[in-house]
Amino acid sequence: MTVSYDKPTQAQRTGIPREYWIWLVGVSLSLLGSQIMAFAMIWTAAGWGGFFAGAVLTAITLPRVVFLLAGGALADRIGAWRVMITSDFTMIAATLLLGGAVLVLGVQPYLLLTAALVIGVVDAFYLPSSGSMPRRLVPGAGLARAMSARQAIGQLATFAGASAGGLVVATAGLAAAAFMNAGTFVVMAAILIGLRPRASATPTPPPAGGNALRRSADGLRVAWSDPLLRSTLGLIAMAAGFLLPVSGLLVPLLAQQRGWNAGTGGLLAGAVALGIVAVALTVTAAGTFSRPGLAAAGGLALAAAAIVALAFLPGAVPAVAAAAVTGVGSGVFSTHVGPLILGGAPSTHVARVQSVLVLVQSLPLLITINALGALNDLFSASVVLVACAVFLLAAAALGLRSPALRTAMAASPPK
Repeated sequence: MTVSYDKPTQAQRTGIPREYWIWLVGVSLSLLGSQIMAFAMIWTAAGWGGFFAGAVLTAITLPRVVFLLAGGALADRIGAWRVMITSDFTMIAATLLLGGAVLVLGVQPYLLLTAALVIGVVDAFYLPSSGSMPRRLVPGAGLARAMSARQAIGQLATFAGASAGGLVVATAGLAAAAFMNAGTFVVMAAILIGLRPRASATPTPPPAGGNALRRSADGLRVAWSDPLLRSTLGLIAMAAGFLLPVSGLLVPLLAQQRGWNAGTGGLLAGAVALGIVAVALTVTAAGTFSRPGLAAAGGLALAAAAIVALAFLPGAVPAVAAAAVTGVGSGVFSTHVGPLILGGAPSTHVARVQSVLVLVQSLPLLITINALGALNDLFSASVVLVACAVFLLAAAALGLRSPALRTAMAASPPK
């Protein structure tokens, strides 16, 4: 049995409950604050060079890799709501402490690294739970549309957050970004408290047997045993290693090397997000292409071409245009692989498969952000961008060679 995502049916138009939209408002505000703080942290870290900027990103990514599988297993066992609300309160405390410390001690490298480690640990538990919520709150017929709406609104928050992050850094500094981030987590926590009866009732608890380590690793077994999940996750891993660092690491470094200010750097990162938004809104309204695997490979190829243009275009305006096209390619990729992953997860392993998804995004980042940061210090951001484009083109070619991806027509139904 398959579910087609190429045309939004009447069920897809009406199958998204009000609770999902309420939750999505909270997600958007939380993402806005997180993106403001993320840009502020990376921009500040880039002032100490590409190696240190990569080290800050590593401090976020490493705890994710270590604790992700445990985070997914915990959410499947005790409920995504409990994990998310605990994470939100932890982030409220952590961001308030960071802002206060910066005001008292000034911006110190160890403060950035400590904050990054806390963010990484919290993300390891929060992201699998949050990623599973569309499946928990939305009937199967509306899943693709719900995921595209989440991506569109989330990327709008990313666009606004990156641009606002540049403005906040330029005018008020890192402490202000931390306090703003704390405020958005307060709103998210309040929304989750209001949705608790619905969100906590939806998960299907896994069997009680087995030790914690085995339950944590079971998501890997499920993902590896399914040919489509395995192929899709492999493609996502390549994209994560060489596409995600473009806006998160290389754009700030490129802007600084070209003498552009923080506002321009934020605009470049925001343009990537705006391109993703354009695609996600289109998918929300019109549905995906009928062959999601082919579309995903094409999206990576388009992003690679735009990254090459970004590396060589000299002016800020054409660079913003190239960044937007990079976002379009990234959006085509992500909107077509997302339903394949979430729709294909068994109902007892929804959060654990999401933890595997975040793991295959985070583990390559753990390697590439350090390598790319070091290469930037040896050569330049332009050279590193071209290298990323080459790897993305190779990933697109490998995706086209996979029969499971090449012939995929729809996401798997809930099992």
